[in-house]
Amino acid sequence: MDSSVNLGEDVKIGAYSVVEPNVIIGDRTVIGNHVTISSNTKIGLDCQIFHSASIGAVPQDLKYDNEKTLAEIGDRTVIREFVTINKGTSASGKTIIGSDCLLMSYVHIAHDCIIRDHVIMSNLATLGGHVTINDWAILSGGVLVHQFCKIGAHSFVGAGGYISQDVPPFILVAGCPLEYSGINSVGLKRRGFSNQERQEIKNIYKIFFLSKNNRKKNLEKIKKEFSSSENTKIISDFINTSERGII
Repeated sequence: MDSSVNLGEDVKIGAYSVVEPNVIIGDRTVIGNHVTISSNTKIGLDCQIFHSASIGAVPQDLKYDNEKTLAEIGDRTVIREFVTINKGTSASGKTIIGSDCLLMSYVHIAHDCIIRDHVIMSNLATLGGHVTINDWAILSGGVLVHQFCKIGAHSFVGAGGYISQDVPPFILVAGCPLEYSGINSVGLKRRGFSNQERQEIKNIYKIFFLSKNNRKKNLEKIKKEFSSSENTKIISDFINTSERGII
C-alpha cells in the first residue's frame, strides 16, 4: 500500500481490495473484498463498504481532463455491493456523500453530486452529474435522476421513477410519469414532526399542487397565509431557487 494512504485505527480491508494513493480512511471503517478505493478519496469513521464497490473512480464525463478532484464519504455510511461513486470534475471539485447514509446494491452516483445526511438510495437508483439530494430523502429502487436536479429534504420518490425536475421537500412522488402523491406523512412522523406541522405542510402543498391557479400565484398565496411558518420558508426557498422547475 502506498505510503500516502492514511488509515485510521482498527480499519479492516478485505481480500483483493485496492486502495490507491492519497486516500484517507477513518477509524473502524470496514472494507469488503474486491473493493476499489481510487486516489483522492476520503472516507469517514465507522463506514461499511461491501464487496465489489468502486469509490472515487474518474468521472464518466468527456470534459474531465485528469484534473485533481475528490470524492468524500461521511461517517457511518453504508455502501452495499457493486455501488459506483465517481469523483468530481473541475466544475465543483468533488463528489460528496454525507453521514449515516445507506446506498444499496448497484446504486450509481455520478460526478459532482451532493448527497447530504441520512439519505437512503435503494437498489439500482442512479444519479446523473451535479444532482443534490437533501437530508432524510429516500429514493426507491430503480429511480433515475437527471443531471442538475435537486431532491428536497424528507421527500420520498416511488420505485422506478424518472426525475427530470426538482422534487420539493416533505412530499411523496410516485407513478409514471412521477407526480405529487401527497406529503411524506410516515417519514415526517418518524422524524418528529408534530400533527400540526404535518397538517400545515399538507395545506401548503394542497394550494401549490392542487389549486387551479398557476403556481406563481399559488406560491404568493402560500406566503400570505403561512407567513410565519418556518416550513413555508423552507418550501418557498426551495421552489424559488429551482433551476429545472418543479415536478
